Amino acid sequence: MQSFLTIFFRLFSIKWSLLFILLFYFTPSLIAQSKDSTKIVIDTSRIIKHAPQKAAFLSACLPGLGQAYNKKYWKIPIVYAGIGTVTFLGISNAKNYNDFKLAYKYRTDLDPLTIDNYVNKFQDEDLLTIKNYYRRNLELCYIIGFAVYALNIIDATVDAHLFEFDMSDDISMLAYPLFFASSNQNGAGINLTFKINSSKK
Repeated sequence: MQSFLTIFFRLFSIKWSLLFILLFYFTPSLIAQSKDSTKIVIDTSRIIKHAPQKAAFLSACLPGLGQAYNKKYWKIPIVYAGIGTVTFLGISNAKNYNDFKLAYKYRTDLDPLTIDNYVNKFQDEDLLTIKNYYRRNLELCYIIGFAVYALNIIDATVDAHLFEFDMSDDISMLAYPLFFASSNQNGAGINLTFKINSSKK
């Protein structure tokens, strides 16, 4: 009987020691801050909120303008780098497509006076294959260009939705011990409560 009580008290002390350690590590330091108890009435109807619709409209009118509205200026060079790359590739593929299209037309018009620039370099089938290759690349550039334009609008809209969300360290956590008992067993735990301020200062 004495050994049973000894084991019981040892387990009980270990259990409370673990609970104390958990409370020590998970409970944040309390910093006393003086707050003015005077209530200030604010007319929220006059507060201009950050509008996602406006950000989307600005980016649709001029890519990058919605990012400037969201104060994400570092994204503007990325937007124009994507647009510039797609534009350069589109112009290059359009030039090559028109060149080989004209060459294939001269080759197959049965007019001896029209001579293309690839007489001794490519056969008729080669000209057709190369022409179709650049045509597909040109169509792909159109698709990618539209995707970049759409992503520019989506990015501005999402950033505008998250503009007033507080990502600072002003997040409080409250931890306190929790004890519960039932007919079968007793237990203890920790209750953690988080409070996130969703308004941007």
